[in-house]
Amino acid sequence: MRGAAHGAAALCAVLALWWTAERRRGAGRARAVLAGGVPDDRGSWEWPAVAARWWALLRERRAWLCLPVAGVLALLGESPLPLVAGALAVPLVGRRLRAAGRRKEREARAERVVALCGAVVGELRAGWQPAQALSFAARETGALGAAEAPVLAAARFGGDVPEALRRAARQDGADGLAGMAACWQVAVDGGAGLADGLDRLEAALREHHEQRDRLRAELAGAWATVTVLALLPAAGLALGAALGADPLRVLLHTPAGLGCLAVGGALEAAGLWWAARIVRGGERA
Repeated sequence: MRGAAHGAAALCAVLALWWTAERRRGAGRARAVLAGGVPDDRGSWEWPAVAARWWALLRERRAWLCLPVAGVLALLGESPLPLVAGALAVPLVGRRLRAAGRRKEREARAERVVALCGAVVGELRAGWQPAQALSFAARETGALGAAEAPVLAAARFGGDVPEALRRAARQDGADGLAGMAACWQVAVDGGAGLADGLDRLEAALREHHEQRDRLRAELAGAWATVTVLALLPAAGLALGAALGADPLRVLLHTPAGLGCLAVGGALEAAGLWWAARIVRGGERA
């Protein structure tokens, strides 16, 4: 019975891999046909192409890795409970990964805004006009994102550049563009030096980012503690299995084990949530 279950699981895994590969291959052929070309299947199943395709798929759907891990635990423990837990974990892990991706994008955009200020200052001191300097620097750094076209149009055709920059500052991580808008407004209305104002703004933004990096370095130890807490249950299960105690069978097939699993899982989740909240509170402060 156990061998049949293992064989069925292996067959399902092979069928899932084949279906995913055929689906992606068919999508590629459809794109080639719609583009007016002829689909070329040569080399599509060579090892480098297959590895790159699967790596890209895993990067896009990393949260779905919870399912094969849960499947392995379900086979080892001969219980469907790990599969249920893995299915419930997919949306939670996906949300965390998306939040991490948004945070990285926000920080990258903030870095590009700093680079934009420095590039505009350099072009202004090289003798370019403000509109020309902003247009060149924006295209080089990509700091304006989706708001690049309105800002550059305002700069080129004599529009309200400060207002366009304020609208661009509403993007996540682009708060520094509001300071650039203020510098531009002062330079236009009062005749002050735009290069000097942007130079001071760049220094302030860079100092803010360096302070954030120092804070994260100080909190690295706290995050390491949270990671250790998250891995302790898995280490305990591995140690019990190495000693021959068969902890998965006890946890998944006995009333006392199921009760310990429920209580321990709830306490583990609460502890991780509380520890992460403390660390993030320090980051926000």
